Amino acid sequence: NLVMKYFIQSILILIVATCISCNNEKQQSVSTSAIDSSLTLPDGFSASIFADSLGSARHMAFNRNGDIYVRLAGLKNGHGIVRLRDVNNDGVADTISGFGAFGGTGVGISNGYLYASSNDDVYRYKLAPDGTPDTSSAETIITGLVNKGQHSAKAITLDGAGNIYVVVGAPSNSCQTDDRQPGSPGMNPCPILDSAGGVWQFKADKPNQHYADGVRYCTGIRNIVAMDWNSGTNGLYAVQHGRDDLDRLFPKLYTESQRVQLPAEEMLQIAKGDDFGWPYCYYDGQQKLKVQSPEYGGDGKKIGDCGTKKNPIYAFPAHWAPDGLLFYTGNQFPEKYKNGAFIAFHGSWNRAPEEQGGYSVVFLPFKDGMPSGEYEVFADGFAGAKKNPNEAAHRPCGLTQDADGSLYISDDQNGRIWKVSYNKK
Repeated sequence: NLVMKYFIQSILILIVATCISCNNEKQQSVSTSAIDSSLTLPDGFSASIFADSLGSARHMAFNRNGDIYVRLAGLKNGHGIVRLRDVNNDGVADTISGFGAFGGTGVGISNGYLYASSNDDVYRYKLAPDGTPDTSSAETIITGLVNKGQHSAKAITLDGAGNIYVVVGAPSNSCQTDDRQPGSPGMNPCPILDSAGGVWQFKADKPNQHYADGVRYCTGIRNIVAMDWNSGTNGLYAVQHGRDDLDRLFPKLYTESQRVQLPAEEMLQIAKGDDFGWPYCYYDGQQKLKVQSPEYGGDGKKIGDCGTKKNPIYAFPAHWAPDGLLFYTGNQFPEKYKNGAFIAFHGSWNRAPEEQGGYSVVFLPFKDGMPSGEYEVFADGFAGAKKNPNEAAHRPCGLTQDADGSLYISDDQNGRIWKVSYNKK
């Protein structure tokens, strides 16, 4: 009997040990399978798939309890906001839940509230200490924003001092009498600028504000989707989408090659009262000049009143479509990334016959609030074999970082979220 007892105990110990080993192998396989080797990253970095197939994932916000909120352009399962939580810290979202029956782009967290924008309004939800949002009632903060179907996404950011900044894009390419029609002159003054084509500042805690209750913080903007408040310099920055169709609209003034290369996607340092010149001007990154638009008498060289408009602090290649901006404040990445800017480029559609551009996340070093070097491609390979809007596998859009300094990238093509980490040696 004693021998049998020891034999049974030995069998039980072996079974338990085997189960533990199996569980460890299973956990390891989950972590390993999450690694996405299709992305190209600098040495020492790796990307894992944090979540997938969420819907059209736009901007994101990280909460201090570890939750990540993802804004969806449209609804999926009746929800426009998704909360992701990694319970076991394996780099994969274990709990996925949704709320908010409205689509949109902007999302941000400040003073215990989650803010989210539709294309018309801005709402907020109270967050409990454990990060749970009060989804029973969304408080309307801003209502009645201009939405005419073109450039209607409302990017938002908060400054931590009680203000929220909302982009109201211009529903036009260049404020022509007949939008996007060859040879059509521009309207001067452009009536769009009365209620769109800029960034508006509102109070973050005042309900039911209309756009007329806000302050037009800057003007002369065609469309901004990538915007961030730089806490290090206490200032607002953005990267705007430049205009299209120079050669198609004015074939006697511009060649196909010029259309591919012009105008630059402008990175802007925005102060109250700034005028960046749209629609009367655009920035030529090759000449490093703001020149008059052809709709207003320009020929690609004339400067005119554009010399009085504020210039960008950096110029990126044309038509790359900047959709996400993040100033990196974490300590995980190497020192060169500290306080620098990550920009997610959604990808071009109008650079043919040349290869389409963008579809990547780039890094731009900063010092004292200004670019201190040239950009470099940080993450690439999102599009896969076909780099065009309809056939790209993924298109990067939003950016956020967590408390450990990992970088998250969203994809609004197929709803993937990547977590990018640095493997310290």
